Amino acid sequence: MALADIQHDYLALTRRRRIYGGLLVVIFVAMMVSGFRVADGRNAGGFWQGLHQVGDFPAALIGEAIEKAGNLPGHMVNAIPAMIETLNIAIVATLLGCMAGGALAMAATRGLARWPRLVPVARRVSDLFRAIPEIVIALILIFILGGGPVPAVIAIAIHTAGAMGKLFSEVNENVDLKPVEGLASVGANWSQRIWLGVIPQVAPNYLSYGLLRLEVNIRASAILGFVGAGGIGYELRNAMTFGQGKFDQAAAIFLMLFATIVVVDQISGVARNRLTHGARV
Repeated sequence: MALADIQHDYLALTRRRRIYGGLLVVIFVAMMVSGFRVADGRNAGGFWQGLHQVGDFPAALIGEAIEKAGNLPGHMVNAIPAMIETLNIAIVATLLGCMAGGALAMAATRGLARWPRLVPVARRVSDLFRAIPEIVIALILIFILGGGPVPAVIAIAIHTAGAMGKLFSEVNENVDLKPVEGLASVGANWSQRIWLGVIPQVAPNYLSYGLLRLEVNIRASAILGFVGAGGIGYELRNAMTFGQGKFDQAAAIFLMLFATIVVVDQISGVARNRLTHGARV
């Protein structure tokens, strides 16, 4: 093929890609505009009519927090038990979810699964757990079990199991099977092959993903408090519900939650680097 033909084909391919890309952008914009118009039409108030009020609540909250700045340390101290409850919810849910996710990952990985015929089943279960938002599960469980931390733990653990099952299975796909085959050649059973040949390879990445998920679950447990699942979110909802006069308490809870997430993020970031790269940060 001549150079001119190659150049002509390349330019034609480039033009087609630009046309397809332009069409996709047009379709995306049209869908966004249409969806916004439908949503705005179904709102109790209009988006554009209320746009000028977007900053009213933050301004009121910050103004009252500055006015009553002396009360913030006391409110933060009072919020410590609720923050500890939120951390407990996140930690327990992460542990349970990661253990269930590890089991799903082992069952969903070809070449490692104990029962290969159940690989599609394990993958669909993981997809199902991951597809349902935590707040939906929590609302159902609160209706059945009542308010408190238990529905939050179960809801977050279920979603975590689905997410970790997907991530852990991807880690499993990259496992070197030579140690597993060597153990099989000397008569090791499935549990021994997994424990001695697979777990040492995947443990650092498992722990790294687990720590990353803990950060996500702290935020999730705080959000679930708004629907009655306990923790710092429940206290924040109460403070915001009372409105003016309690905004300093809401600001203190915001600061407590932000500081906790930053601290956990920094600690888990250092731990993840040490686990995956052996780096001292």
